[in-house]
Amino acid sequence: MFGRMPRKTSNNTKYYEVLGVSKTATPDELKKAYRKAAIKNHPDKGGDPEKFKELAQAYDVLNDPEKREIYDQYGEDAIKEGMGGSGGADMHSPFDIFEQLFGGGGGGFGGSGSSRGRRQKRGEDVVHTMKVSLEDLYNGATKKLSLSRNVLCGKCKGKGSKSGATATCSGCRGAGMRMITRQIGPGMIQQMNTVCPECRGSGEMINDKDRCPSCRGNKVSQEKKVLEVHVEKGMQHGQKIVFQGEADEAPDTVTGDIVFVLQLKEHPKFKRKSDDLFVEHTISLTEALCGFQFVLTHLDGRQLLIKSNPGEMIKPGQHKAINDEGMPQHGRPFMKGRLFVEFSVEFPEPGVLTPSQCKSLEKIL
Repeated sequence: MFGRMPRKTSNNTKYYEVLGVSKTATPDELKKAYRKAAIKNHPDKGGDPEKFKELAQAYDVLNDPEKREIYDQYGEDAIKEGMGGSGGADMHSPFDIFEQLFGGGGGGFGGSGSSRGRRQKRGEDVVHTMKVSLEDLYNGATKKLSLSRNVLCGKCKGKGSKSGATATCSGCRGAGMRMITRQIGPGMIQQMNTVCPECRGSGEMINDKDRCPSCRGNKVSQEKKVLEVHVEKGMQHGQKIVFQGEADEAPDTVTGDIVFVLQLKEHPKFKRKSDDLFVEHTISLTEALCGFQFVLTHLDGRQLLIKSNPGEMIKPGQHKAINDEGMPQHGRPFMKGRLFVEFSVEFPEPGVLTPSQCKSLEKIL
């Protein structure tokens, strides 16, 4: 993103005043000042949320040598414009900045970790499409699927090192992201937020000698797991079956879900519309006029005898509805929709009837 540096220097003392330090404050002095004020104003301890956010913004800018240099030279407006009007520190959550400094241990809150627990990031859900037949949705089915996923290393408990000790990445100071600033012209800068190449976004560094021999510092290993997916009677095309907390595991992350989305395969005979079933059947002209009967094999293998009533004539496109032979309702499988048999009438080929037969039919009809 691009920002034009203001020609005049705007307020370049506000952030120092917010933290209560001088313009010559060292990084240690900044950290101590922020620590004291942030604990006092943390929302979880009844502090002022706006003040807490303001402190984080000031610390995020002044603790970054590049941002601090821009701020000292051009002021607050340069930081805001350089960040695309985002306000600089808003690029990171105030709670993330607080937890990076205190390690998520509560920072004077007695190690309760309540703030970290409520704001722990959530892992992504893994979505799979599962093809099912109309028979599966009518009768219910259980399908077993073998999947691979990441789980926390059992040897190091997801720490990545034998002792559990890790060092904060010096390249991004634990943020996992780095701000790259480039001068692209007179009074013009370009600033981009990118994943830290040194720690690959983890914010931590592990010495080669201390790496876990099982996961080699990756903190996770691969696990194969068989999931039994229960397709219940009456489920619909596009319906989701969710396995909570079965997606990839990662340190300091709430594990996401595995989601199966049902995709109905086309059936050669039956069509479904909501809880009703439709089937097409062709009868001859004689059957349409004089009556018919035939056997229909249902989705559960039962044989249904479909027949016309005495004296009933069937017109092309007419249908016959049979109650309680449609799809079971999801959650109430003993309640079923209707089965509609849609008729098409097959007429004799030209020349099949003799003139005398035609006259006989004419008299009857």
